Amino acid sequence: MRAVLTWRDKAEHCINDIAFKPDGTQLILAAGNRLLVYDTSDGTLLQPLKGHKDTVYCVAYAKDGKRFASGSADKSIIIWTSKLEGILKYTHNDSIQCVSYNPVTHQLASCSSSDFGLWSPEQKSISKHKSSSKIICCSWTNDGQYLALGMFNGIISIRNKNGEEKVKIERPGGSLSPVWSICWNPSREEHNDILAVADWGQKLSFYQLSGKQIGKDRVLNFDPCCISYFTKGEYILLGGSDKQVSLFTKDGVRLGTVGEQNSWVWTCRVKPDSNYVVVGCQDGTISFYQLIFSTVHGLYKDRYAYRDSMTDVIVQHLITEQKVRMKCKELVKKIAIYRNRLAIQLPEKILIYELYSEDSSDMHYRVKERIVKKFECNLLVVCANHIILCQEKRLQCLSFSGVKEREWQMESLIRYIKVIGGPPGREGLLVGLKNGQILKIFVDNLFAIILLKQATAVRCLDMSASRKKLAVVDENDTCLVYDIDTKELLFQEPNANSVAWNTQCEDMLCFSGGGYLNIKASTFPVHRQKLQGFVVGYNGSKIFCLHVFSISAVEVPQAFIRVRDLRYLELISSIEERKKRGETNKDLFLADVFSYQGKFHEAAKLYKRSGHENLALEMYTDLRMFEYVKDFLGSGDPKEIKMLITKQADWARNIKEPKAAVEMYISAGEHVKAIEICGHHGWVDMLIDIARKLDKAEREPLLLCATYLKKLDSPDYAAETYLKMGDLKSLVQLHVETQRWDEAFALGEKHPEFKDDIYVPYAQWLAENDRFEEAQQAFHKAGRQREAVQVLEQLTDNAVAESRFNDAAYYYWMLSMQCLDIAQADPAQKDVMLGKFHHFQRLAELYHAYHAIHRHTEDPFSVHGPETLFNISRFLLHSLPKDTPSGISKVKILFTLAKQSKALGAYRLARHAYDKLRGLYIPARFQKSIELGTLTIRAKPFHDSEELVPLCYRCSTNNPLLNNLGNVCINCRQPFVFSASSYDVLHLVEFCLEEGITDEEAISLIDLEAPRPKREDRQRETINNSSQILQLVETKDSMGDEDPFTAKLSFEQGGSEFVPVMVSRLVLRSMSRRDVIIKRWPPPLRWQYFRSLLPDASITMCPSCFQMFHSEDYELLVLQHGCCPYCRRRKDDPGP
Repeated sequence: MRAVLTWRDKAEHCINDIAFKPDGTQLILAAGNRLLVYDTSDGTLLQPLKGHKDTVYCVAYAKDGKRFASGSADKSIIIWTSKLEGILKYTHNDSIQCVSYNPVTHQLASCSSSDFGLWSPEQKSISKHKSSSKIICCSWTNDGQYLALGMFNGIISIRNKNGEEKVKIERPGGSLSPVWSICWNPSREEHNDILAVADWGQKLSFYQLSGKQIGKDRVLNFDPCCISYFTKGEYILLGGSDKQVSLFTKDGVRLGTVGEQNSWVWTCRVKPDSNYVVVGCQDGTISFYQLIFSTVHGLYKDRYAYRDSMTDVIVQHLITEQKVRMKCKELVKKIAIYRNRLAIQLPEKILIYELYSEDSSDMHYRVKERIVKKFECNLLVVCANHIILCQEKRLQCLSFSGVKEREWQMESLIRYIKVIGGPPGREGLLVGLKNGQILKIFVDNLFAIILLKQATAVRCLDMSASRKKLAVVDENDTCLVYDIDTKELLFQEPNANSVAWNTQCEDMLCFSGGGYLNIKASTFPVHRQKLQGFVVGYNGSKIFCLHVFSISAVEVPQAFIRVRDLRYLELISSIEERKKRGETNKDLFLADVFSYQGKFHEAAKLYKRSGHENLALEMYTDLRMFEYVKDFLGSGDPKEIKMLITKQADWARNIKEPKAAVEMYISAGEHVKAIEICGHHGWVDMLIDIARKLDKAEREPLLLCATYLKKLDSPDYAAETYLKMGDLKSLVQLHVETQRWDEAFALGEKHPEFKDDIYVPYAQWLAENDRFEEAQQAFHKAGRQREAVQVLEQLTDNAVAESRFNDAAYYYWMLSMQCLDIAQADPAQKDVMLGKFHHFQRLAELYHAYHAIHRHTEDPFSVHGPETLFNISRFLLHSLPKDTPSGISKVKILFTLAKQSKALGAYRLARHAYDKLRGLYIPARFQKSIELGTLTIRAKPFHDSEELVPLCYRCSTNNPLLNNLGNVCINCRQPFVFSASSYDVLHLVEFCLEEGITDEEAISLIDLEAPRPKREDRQRETINNSSQILQLVETKDSMGDEDPFTAKLSFEQGGSEFVPVMVSRLVLRSMSRRDVIIKRWPPPLRWQYFRSLLPDASITMCPSCFQMFHSEDYELLVLQHGCCPYCRRRKDDPGP
């Protein structure tokens, strides 16, 4: 759609309203306190009309064209004749807002701020009716029975001819959405009266006469001031505060802009029975536009697709006359059709449709792909797998997924483009340029082939059926036909605007121009007959012509008469040429003539007599006269008989007798062709029979059999065929494709070389079915560590994003172990992988702990006690790096710490936590709790409970609750060992082996468990007057029996550097096996040793993840979950 400005003028005042005379010759404008009368043909101001004393707000013309009315702020209505003479004046109590003539009775409705009146020439008085609100706009129904009033308070009142209210519609916005403009659809084809409503809630709505809304409100994003229908009701004009007039469909779909202005558009109207539009603006500008609706269409053979109502596409079958409509509900910009594909370009996307079936008469299309991108192009072409966009001098080839695959840059503007067929994905395009160049482009080739170049610009192109001749219509209306190979101009004809070759006959083409259809056969003179429009296609005896917006098929029987003549002419010409070359065998010439005349037996006898038996055989086989061939051959050469059977089978196949063809192909030894037919028709039994009869050495037909059996969902028989061939790789592939994993694994056990071919697809299948953990294990088993890590990383990211922090901890632990495996297997990556191992282990610990904090803050019921939450929040606060890991909230950690510290008596720590929270962004749901806690903590003492202070089991130092060094002792720098459930400090001290002691030796020394000397404790009882005291007295010898390991801990750490506890062989020998816990890390990591200082308090370590727990806690958690809470090792799983 284009809007062409016809004329423009400017008045001194705002244009408040416009009315056309019904015949469209005059235009009445309300501007200031005058009416301006214009000639619509050239914009001449015919006469200004003065009669009102104040601003004229509205004007309306009667349907019969005899009179018009105007309403003004001076509270008066003036009735004018078509000769521009005032004949009547009457008044209201307030300023007049709108007037409207009844289209049938010519009754005039005039509406003011407080009431509305109904006047007709037959009545002497005016009947007036009060209104509850200011009436802004009004409109009569087509039959003149009802009047709709749009009011300032957002109500639409529908009245009958007597002014009685029948329907009341209340808009959702109420007084905030004044109804500024309304209009009934003038179409006679609509079954119901439809009212279009534009309000200052910036919405466009549609209602039935009953008051029922049609569809939903459409948001405009501007304040509408005027709404107007085209004469037949197919389009709507809407203008307002956006300073432009927009064109909409009758359903409210925006199509485009008619004209942009410099101020608000106050009124717009459509000239009756035309595509002309007039626009009136606040600054006094009057603009008169012509709307030009271009034809958007596409043609391929007997299918024609064209745009209807700007938003619909109709596909018409030109032979059967069937039509199918596709409602796009958006402006259709371009259409392309090719074979079973249809492409429709919309403003923000391109839809690709395909036919449901290969049936030539099928008209059912379904959406194949959507390319959600905005494209600007002059021409659009669709192929089997691509779309081609033409942009000035450039062609772009895009896949159906919207990916640009190829681009061609031309020397000149592209004037014409057409698909000329080809295999899917390799189609050829015929391109004509403005500089006269004609090119052939293949979709899969970056290089264009120049066919020829002429002096004049190309307007239309077509290529003959055999691709040997090219017809061109140039800008001088001349039709030129070239030989593509020699570039020779064969002939030219004047008065042509379009051209098309016959798709069934090489030497026939037609062209149109000057009101005539011209048909040319070979070198014969042009046949001419009258025709209006353009030739767009020529198929057999049908010529397809486009006239205005419709396409029709024209029967041309004369063409076929000439085709029959041409066959004989070609035969005569052929015989003459052979005579010139020296052939003299008259029997052979006569045999050719007999065969053309249908006297085949006579021709065969002459062929045999002339020594050309092969020509007789070719003739009979071409005619499918196989019985005559057998008689002709008798008991001849077996090769010839085999050839005959093969040709007979070909014929049976062509005449839709496939079973007979299969039997003939098998008897002729043409197993591949027999298998192809069986596979095409889905005959599994016949395929099995053929496969079992074939020798295992015949690999090609056996492989084809297996392929078809696999396609026909018979994997067992396909497997049998692959086994017969000994093709184990294909058998593995079959099991994988059919997801028969047990058979695949069994085969993989026997033949390990196929492990990758089985486990990698299995892992991918598991991942596609959301079984990611099993997929990771399968990738790991297949040795695809990279894919295994990728799956785990994706699982981890998803778990964090979905706040499943316990899952995130588990996946990070698995990632760390995966990195450890890689470090063990690949020395080149050892350092990098070990770094990642430690990083992922740390993240796993953080997310595992944070899960409890998240549950406590998000869920109404917490499963953890105050002391556990207190310990966890302290652990996290001391462990968090500078860059807080994704998903972990410092606010939640500090909030939990403050809350639990206050509850347990750690008031100083609680005050510190609340102070820290003041510097962070607090979510609204925590705001009140934190503010209240900050106030109430001020009333508590400024110290922490001594019971909560953590003790270092190495140097017996009491550590502060808030430790600047982190989770290590402030005195000896010994790292604390935490329980992975309660997160209190465990009574463990890590020690290292002296140099030279191996892990195996250390284990053997600890297992010796050398006996320790017993203490000689004696009892001494003393009795006094008030009490009885029992004392234990130690001898001097027993005091010397100190634990060698404890002796290592008895000194205080003086420096700031951490010095680990180093133990010798003597100390190891003195240790008890039950007091030592060992983390037996796989290489390249070293084992870690821990000594329990309170042997009676039992500690359990998970043998898989090496996390420590109080034994009672661990047993309870395993009973609850059936596995380790950290690494999810099942209690019945063997070993780490």
